[in-house]
Amino acid sequence: MKDFKVLFVLFVLFCSQGVWAQKWEAPNWKNFSYPVIDFKDKAAGTKGARIYRRIVPEPEAFIQQHALWVAQTLYWSATDSMPGVEKIEYNLEDTDGISAKGGQPPVVNIFYSSRWVEKSEDSQGDDKVLYETRGVLYHELTHAYQLEPQGIGGYKPGTEFWVFIEGMADAVRYHNGFFPVDSRKPGGHWMDGYRTTGFFLEWLTGKDPDFLRKFNKSALEIVPWSFDKAMKHIFGEQVTTDSLWEEYQAFLKK
Repeated sequence: MKDFKVLFVLFVLFCSQGVWAQKWEAPNWKNFSYPVIDFKDKAAGTKGARIYRRIVPEPEAFIQQHALWVAQTLYWSATDSMPGVEKIEYNLEDTDGISAKGGQPPVVNIFYSSRWVEKSEDSQGDDKVLYETRGVLYHELTHAYQLEPQGIGGYKPGTEFWVFIEGMADAVRYHNGFFPVDSRKPGGHWMDGYRTTGFFLEWLTGKDPDFLRKFNKSALEIVPWSFDKAMKHIFGEQVTTDSLWEEYQAFLKK
């Protein structure tokens, strides 16, 4: 097991220094417009910043690659209607918290905490830092590229708008492998947002592999938008969000 962990860490480090310099594109993504990345290390000199720059030596290419992967999770091709993200201002900051997205396309800003990087390193080493950094990036970039429900107000905790925004961000993160499956537990409610909603939404890709894309696109197709309308739009009039949630809970309890 020790040898396996050493090999895994070496693989992670190799990937961080090589893969991110290359853009992988399927034929229908060759015209994807990569955002310009304005990376600023505002935590220079801190332990967390040194760890980040060692594990992510090419942050611009790293962020661009994940932008493509987020777009590919949410859309079918580069020609689909999606927010025109032209520039991402990405700041590594010596501050509490983890990360947050601000602004609206064409210019989006994201901060990432060097203190969180340091905590991740102290808890489980380099592999944990890369795992967390990629997972957090998937979440925040989803906010940059996802569509927004129309006709139901704006971003306010506890609303269906908020649940859509935060649930989708964690669904994309989990779908791409950056939440451990053992953190998915029975209980809660689909209106809880974040992981609870995200795990549920990703589970629905078992019913339809394109569910996340269709659910995202429903924000354009249904006005005023609601969870129930979106679920019926995708799965048929016989379902409700509650009935799908109950089926999901039964699955988790098996």
